[in-house]
Amino acid sequence: MKRREMIATFYHEENTMQTGSDAAGLGSKLMAPMNDILDKHRSSVLPLLGGGEAAARAALANDEAVRKVATFCYPLLPGLLRLAIKEPMFVNFVMSNRERVFATLVSRAA
Repeated sequence: MKRREMIATFYHEENTMQTGSDAAGLGSKLMAPMNDILDKHRSSVLPLLGGGEAAARAALANDEAVRKVATFCYPLLPGLLRLAIKEPMFVNFVMSNRERVFATLVSRAA
């Protein structure tokens, strides 16, 4: 799927899923479980990025590395959240918020 198609799919799913909440509200709701996953599975996530903090910072520019982390984290989300948010939408969320996700990963690893 091309990047534009993925973005269109993300916005379509986001609009049909939301019930009066804005995208920022959805993002803040997804960041808390994402932070929990990063805390619990840091030793599994960092090797996906090539190692330590420097590799994690370099991975910000690598779409494939960010997708790999998102794909790894999706099954670890709570079941009800996975029912509401499908994997492509979650992957796009992580891609769009990679700075926040990796800032959390790097700051807590230090």
